[in-house]
Amino acid sequence: MEIKVPKPLKAEHEELHGELVAATKAGGKVSEAAKSVAQILHPHFVKEEEYAMPPLGLLTMLADGKLPPDIPAIIAMTDKLKTELSLMLHEHKAVIAALHQLMIVAENDRKPEVVHLAEKLKLHAQTEEEVLYPAAILIGEYLKLKIGPKI
Repeated sequence: MEIKVPKPLKAEHEELHGELVAATKAGGKVSEAAKSVAQILHPHFVKEEEYAMPPLGLLTMLADGKLPPDIPAIIAMTDKLKTELSLMLHEHKAVIAALHQLMIVAENDRKPEVVHLAEKLKLHAQTEEEVLYPAAILIGEYLKLKIGPKI
């Protein structure tokens, strides 16, 4: 069984990425500010899709009382997230700072769609910090409890 990022989360990342790419082509200072956001955000999204979000694809299975195969691989992902959490949160702060600059420039250039994108990205980061990252970590902790000292 391949552990995949849940489809809604993957779609949200793709939508946000697409809107950010469009903002990088808006011209002038908006393009420059959007490129600064993208430079920080892209490697962060890659990490999330590598080890922070795939465990979330197991929530339905776990809620049904079933255990997935390859539990050690899942625990390795959640342990990596737990270890890297302070770095991920630090990256969010850098993204938020870049988004703040993007919002200022977009407001000045009267680009409300770019302001809205920045607001969506800020909310996305908050959702990750308050819901997704903790849920992924809890999945790993739950699996450790279920299998005991086997790994």
